[in-house]
Amino acid sequence: MRPTGKLILLGTIAFFSSFIVFAQRPGGPPSGYQKKSTPEVGYGKFSGIVMDENDEPVPFATIRVTSATDNKLINGTIAEEDGKWVIKNVPEGEFMITITFIGYEPINEGPFKVTGKGESHNLGNTIIKTSATQLEQVVVEGQKELIEDRVDRIVYNATQDLTTAGGDASDVLRRVPLLSVDLDGNVSLRGSNNITVLIDGKPSTITAGNLADALRQIPADEIESVEVITSPSARYDAEGTGGIINIVTKKNNLQGGTLSINTGVGYRGSNLGLNAGYRTGKLGLSLGGNGFAGYNIIGSLDNNQIVNDAAGNELSTTNQFGETLSSRISGRYNFGWDYTFNKYHFIGGGVNYRIFDSRNDQDDRLTELSDASGTTSLNQDVFTLTNSNSVDVNFNYIRSFEEKGKEISLISLYSQDKRNNDFTIDNLNETNLTGTKNENISFNKEFTLQLDYVEPIGKKAKFETGLKNISRTVTSDFQLFRRQNNGPYSAVQGASVNNFFRYEQNVSAGYVSGLIELPSDVTIQAGGRYEYTTIRANFSNEADLEIGDYGTFIPSVNMSKKLKDNLTLKFGYSRRIARPSLQFLNPNINAANPLDISQGNPDLLPEFTDQVELSISRFTRSTSLNISAFVRTTNGSIQSVRETIGQDTVYTTFQNIGEEDAYGINAFGSIRKGKLTLNGGIDAFYAVLTNNIDDPLFNAQNEGFVFNTRMFGSYKLSEKWSLQMFGFYRSSRVQLQGFTNPFYIYSLSINRNFKNKKGSIGLGANNFATPRSFLDSEIDTPLLAQRSTRELQLLNFRVNFSYRIGKLTQRASKKVKKVSNDDLKQGSSNDDGNQNRRR
Repeated sequence: MRPTGKLILLGTIAFFSSFIVFAQRPGGPPSGYQKKSTPEVGYGKFSGIVMDENDEPVPFATIRVTSATDNKLINGTIAEEDGKWVIKNVPEGEFMITITFIGYEPINEGPFKVTGKGESHNLGNTIIKTSATQLEQVVVEGQKELIEDRVDRIVYNATQDLTTAGGDASDVLRRVPLLSVDLDGNVSLRGSNNITVLIDGKPSTITAGNLADALRQIPADEIESVEVITSPSARYDAEGTGGIINIVTKKNNLQGGTLSINTGVGYRGSNLGLNAGYRTGKLGLSLGGNGFAGYNIIGSLDNNQIVNDAAGNELSTTNQFGETLSSRISGRYNFGWDYTFNKYHFIGGGVNYRIFDSRNDQDDRLTELSDASGTTSLNQDVFTLTNSNSVDVNFNYIRSFEEKGKEISLISLYSQDKRNNDFTIDNLNETNLTGTKNENISFNKEFTLQLDYVEPIGKKAKFETGLKNISRTVTSDFQLFRRQNNGPYSAVQGASVNNFFRYEQNVSAGYVSGLIELPSDVTIQAGGRYEYTTIRANFSNEADLEIGDYGTFIPSVNMSKKLKDNLTLKFGYSRRIARPSLQFLNPNINAANPLDISQGNPDLLPEFTDQVELSISRFTRSTSLNISAFVRTTNGSIQSVRETIGQDTVYTTFQNIGEEDAYGINAFGSIRKGKLTLNGGIDAFYAVLTNNIDDPLFNAQNEGFVFNTRMFGSYKLSEKWSLQMFGFYRSSRVQLQGFTNPFYIYSLSINRNFKNKKGSIGLGANNFATPRSFLDSEIDTPLLAQRSTRELQLLNFRVNFSYRIGKLTQRASKKVKKVSNDDLKQGSSNDDGNQNRRR
């Protein structure tokens, strides 16, 4: 589909959205669309805002409507993050409103009468006071839904899902609506890999390299929730053409001391985590760590490759086969602190340290090469190593005012990641052993300073503005070695295999954003952001590369309209940018497979994406449904370019030559009935890819449908026992020069809570009925036909244990502000079948 197709699709989206709205009741449009609305007879409405003694909102407080005569529960809800709550569909009668939250004294309001005339009772700001009673060894567990649909994002509350225990962040993200995670850990949002991943609202250099490796460093047990933002406002960096994913980790925000332990032992991995927190008066401290060891990760690979000349004549055929054995170790350790001077001044900071080590062995890999001279075979031992250590240090200051919502914040972040990507190849056929070794050490350092200002305008509007600067330095030191006749390794000379690359980037930005709530339940948020990027890049003892500076204006608009019967209609437009990260820039030649080598391109420019989306959702006490449609166009897309070297070697690099269009729909919903809860969804889109190259030997285009579907179920067997299941399926995925085959994963877990919910023990299993999974991919060009099959053993059994102790009282009154660097294109680690070989 081209521009005409886009107009047709947008018209179709608008038509069906209007149809859903106006078809709510038989006989035509609802009464809410008349010039003068009339109340719904027989039902009442209650609303308000829950605040604490410091005039701060209390999120997730529980509000109940009970009968004033027999105290029977009639309805209830949970307050939003801003403390606001609404309860509708209250029948005729006389009722009390009760507001409770752990660590606070309960509030009882009423009685209120509902006479059947559609009364609306607004309780305004309700102040709840902290309780002086200490809570002995209790666990504060929010009564959140598994999935929440907020004004600007979808939130997946990971703490409600026990099937991810003992896993990592990629296991959690597979369960999140709109996201897809393949078997290598590569994440896509509505089919786009060009996303920005934040950790607690902050960037980290660990995600600036290989995102799949970064996700393996974050234990699933430390994740509180995952937020998916498809149409970010001007306050966010312009990076991430597909959108933003924010991984929120668990924190202690209660008075007193706490200590928790989480551990698990499994067939393919084990984990251990300890987290402690202490809060007294104005000071809060936290210290924790979590480690994971993966082992017994076995698989195999089977590659077939045909190389042709420009006339289509076959030059060579290559077949490769090998068994693989992998292991990995990761750890995440953190220290945080905050101090509240008074209700207007707050400071906080923290340090996060992460380690990662991944090793892969291919023993006796067999390569058979057939060409005009005959057939030869080669046996090789191949070892690849990826390890890293990273540190993030942040500090922030928040100045609030007497006027509610007015705020100034100053936030800073220093982040550093050191990474080694090495491989060693030993040729086993020769009497005298020969081999090749590559060593690549890279550094990514960032310093960020951000200033934000928020000014409320009455009760229905606010103005935001801010400045930000990101200073980034990336280096890559690479060296190739060879040895002959069982001798020692010696360096190979030459700038292409022995060099030092330095890449300096500075991004300065300013933004203005506004939000206004109009009559008839319409909310509009609009803004603009300008970013100016300067780049300096060079190799050792060489002149700077000619990469020009550039400025970018990024507009964004989000609108929402609340309709009758709990329906909400939302529209969003945003323009995004994706700057190439080290994964695409790195000039180091990766030749772990000498017949299929790859290299980054330091001259790459950013790519730009425009996206329009429209969604409609309906939420009730026991059910929810969200349907959205989108159109996304990307220009200057960074794509793989392949050419042949000699008669048997394929060389892959990257260029800004692509155009990507996607037209899609997403739907997810949930239902809760008694002890059973079900959540499910489907993401489908039609992809159109082209590289706009005139040369027929390199021209490529492809298109087709792609869809993902997921299902989560939970059943409460008793007060102590619960059962959970999860399943995910992804169809074949269209790529520019081929496709990847479908795959699926599933898991089942049973869990038993201890007394007072101080801990739990559980048993889980993954892919227990189909332990072997195969991932096929194909690449077809005039010069190359490649078929690859990878076998992965996904079967896993595990036992998980957790226990918590501590004495808690009240909740902290301030939240730590977070800096967000959203400005690097995150590539797939298996893009077109080659990114898993990029180092």
